[in-house]
Amino acid sequence: MLHNIKAVLFDMDGTLVDSLWMWGAIDIEYLGKHGYAVPADLHHAVEGMSFSECAVYFKERFGLPSKVQEIKAEWVEMARDKYTHEVSMKQGAVRFLKYLKNRGIRMGIGTSNSRELLEAAMGSLHLFDYMDYWMTSCEVGAGKPSPDIYLKVAEKLKVLPEECLVFEDTLAGVQAGINAGSRVCAVADSHSKAWKPQICRLADYYIENFDEILDGTYQSLKRI
Repeated sequence: MLHNIKAVLFDMDGTLVDSLWMWGAIDIEYLGKHGYAVPADLHHAVEGMSFSECAVYFKERFGLPSKVQEIKAEWVEMARDKYTHEVSMKQGAVRFLKYLKNRGIRMGIGTSNSRELLEAAMGSLHLFDYMDYWMTSCEVGAGKPSPDIYLKVAEKLKVLPEECLVFEDTLAGVQAGINAGSRVCAVADSHSKAWKPQICRLADYYIENFDEILDGTYQSLKRI
């Protein structure tokens, strides 16, 4: 999997960090205050959107009176404590990060989340010890499946996109890595389980957890 790879790029939520569980409750609470139930298609509808794009979508779909910046600020306030104290790394992730660092492989994060919550999670989980660069989709102006964020992180790490291995849990994220010209390993997460067949048709590899990489039990997929 790591043959000819000079940098490994990670999505954060659902890929490197087990954190998507909180957003269902936040959506219920936030939309409930405005008199809405959470639509069944909401999670998939916003998949891959940047934090800013997601706020615009909420404002337009639900006719919210708040400004986009106010929506984002409220979400950050609702989630910050959980990212600081409650989220955890995905199984085997720390072991894999240590392995990459020991081999001198550069590492970066490209997330659709906000800068505030990204750095809250990085601080609580000691990811600053491993990452050489991190960036949000808001900072590049386009969410996934646009390749922009992975192209920019690769540029900052001074490697070519085709020298990168991208880890992603969602269909939009896998598409972003493929669109960037990188190899992609899909990471299992309960929130994207329904889309596993589509994800596996695109990705180069599939793992249930990061231990499978170092144990040599991961799935190598034929891209079609």
